[in-house]
Amino acid sequence: MKLRIALAVTALLTVFLPTTAQAAPSLSIGLAYDIGGIGDRSINDAAAAGLEKAKKQFDFTVSAVVTDGSTADRDRRIRGLIAKDCDLIIAIGSGYASTLQELAFEFPTRQFAILNDASVAALNVTALIFAETQGAYLAGFSAAQISKTGKVAMIANKNQADIYANGFRAGVLASKKKVVPIVKYLDGSSTSAMKQVIAARADIVYMATSGSISEVFKVIVDANTAKNRKKSAPIIKMISTEPDQYLSVTSSTKKFLVASVIKRVDKVMYDLISTTLKGDQFLDFIEDGADIYGRRYGITGGGIEFSILTSELALYRSAINLAAATAEKIPA
Repeated sequence: MKLRIALAVTALLTVFLPTTAQAAPSLSIGLAYDIGGIGDRSINDAAAAGLEKAKKQFDFTVSAVVTDGSTADRDRRIRGLIAKDCDLIIAIGSGYASTLQELAFEFPTRQFAILNDASVAALNVTALIFAETQGAYLAGFSAAQISKTGKVAMIANKNQADIYANGFRAGVLASKKKVVPIVKYLDGSSTSAMKQVIAARADIVYMATSGSISEVFKVIVDANTAKNRKKSAPIIKMISTEPDQYLSVTSSTKKFLVASVIKRVDKVMYDLISTTLKGDQFLDFIEDGADIYGRRYGITGGGIEFSILTSELALYRSAINLAAATAEKIPA
């Protein structure tokens, strides 16, 4: 299987999906954006891109709200969409999980969906998630290809232990390079974690956390450009995750961002709306025995892509494509 790989940052508004217009009955969709709403250059914008693509092809209306992040406000926002009698209510982000867990049982005939979370056990809640182990595998494999120190690292949250560590470590091992994978789970700030893996001599770091990582990237830039930097010190580089992360990159610092694992949130949104308009629902088992249903997107079908951002890593494009064929077989 050949993975879609780009040499430039993937634009979230670029959607490689069918363009044939289809007649569809009118549908009312409620969309609950996470903190920041449209313009966050992250998951909200990616979801909006999929929504706009669907609007060009299907007949439906949208009622959108943005939360301030508090539990009370999330509850109020979802209840407001229920009051508007939306046929489908889509919540962006795991922050809505506890709210939907309660409201799904209070309103059993209402159909909900939640993006980037698989913890709500209710038949009327569709979980839409990604096979993140596959993306981590490609990050580990790619990091090992260009490491000069023989050490690469992954920074993640503690609840990502199995998902990321297994994929990342397996990818590094599959490279058949003499490279040691370091896994650092956050116990404090992301910047502290980055300083620690740099001190451990990791020169390629995969960031698997969500939210803004601009300060983390600044640690890398400062380490590479410090006036007192030793000539023998390695150049530190990073692999990011889109659109979970927000990152400011300039023309002078982009050389330190070598690749990005891309979760195609826009595709997921388009697919969800298209499927709902057909009167269908994603009912794959996400967690056996846990009554969690929906769909997990991986490399197969283009749910996860890997974007190469430097010519250095582009030299290994063929090898990364071959690694993708292995990665897509990893159980999600």
